[in-house]
Amino acid sequence: MGIDTEDNLKIAIVILNWNGKKLLGQFLPSVIEHSKEATVYVVDNASTDDSINFVKTAFPLIKIIQNTENGGYAKGYNDALKHIEADVFCLLNSDVEVTKNWLSPIIKTFKNEFNTAIVQPKLLDFNKRDYFEYAGAAGGFIDKYGYPYCRGRIFNTIEKDNGQYNDTAEIFWASGACLFIRKHVFNELNGLDEAFFAHMEEIDLCWRAKNLGYTVKYIGQSTIYHVGGATLSNTNPKKTFLNFRNSLFTVTKNAKGNIFLIILTRLVLDGIAGVKFLFEMKPKHTLSILKAHFSFYRHFKQLLNKRKSTNNKIAYYQKTSVVAHYFLHKKRFFKSL
Repeated sequence: MGIDTEDNLKIAIVILNWNGKKLLGQFLPSVIEHSKEATVYVVDNASTDDSINFVKTAFPLIKIIQNTENGGYAKGYNDALKHIEADVFCLLNSDVEVTKNWLSPIIKTFKNEFNTAIVQPKLLDFNKRDYFEYAGAAGGFIDKYGYPYCRGRIFNTIEKDNGQYNDTAEIFWASGACLFIRKHVFNELNGLDEAFFAHMEEIDLCWRAKNLGYTVKYIGQSTIYHVGGATLSNTNPKKTFLNFRNSLFTVTKNAKGNIFLIILTRLVLDGIAGVKFLFEMKPKHTLSILKAHFSFYRHFKQLLNKRKSTNNKIAYYQKTSVVAHYFLHKKRFFKSL
């Protein structure tokens, strides 16, 4: 494993954009103002609005990379990062407001901890600013069946920020809303898995990094505010499809143990979720779960081949089921797990 030995790490903040003129106008000013230590890039995923012309006019110092197609989060970043020279990439959503000195503790961590490969800051809700934000909160974990959750957010229960996570902690996965990763590690992992398109590919990336012995960390002294759902809201059935399918992709590729038993359990639990959506009068979401499963079956052989190429699979942080803790035992907060 290589390490970065430079005293002054080159940081590239890379913002992926697709038809996001309004978001760029709202959030780029805070990134520019509070990120003097970094170079800021906007990567356009073949937008059909005039967002790139807007950036060129309103923020002429921002560097722009234009992709030829909208390959989603994974391919969008894979294509763009090939053209960026930096020691550390920051994959930053376009709907994020950063704060003063947010980069300092993160840069310090990368300088002092050579085995720390991936970092995320504290994610708070832009619209409800004293609460954690769903997408990553205070760092992500995963249970034995591949269900993700966070310090500060388990399923739809979101904690208020009372300073309980103002720490630095090793985590399992970092949020794709704001994920810092060393360039050499990103390249060693061959980037993000483009089969995911969008959603949960950051969990897969972090899991693969941990399987190689790297550390993923949360830095509570760095704070950002995330809108969340600006590109695809939680009420969109396509998001349900991607979340359920990509969760199965992730666990199949990376999990330790009897993968067929894990998958069988997951399919049953997903089926229960589908029935729950029906009782909630959300049949489109139930259909999305069915579509997710059929897509998973079509990719299964490919996923097993990827699994074979992943060595040193590690155990889970949470060896029991977060679904059981949450729904059966009513344990709604991270500290009660």
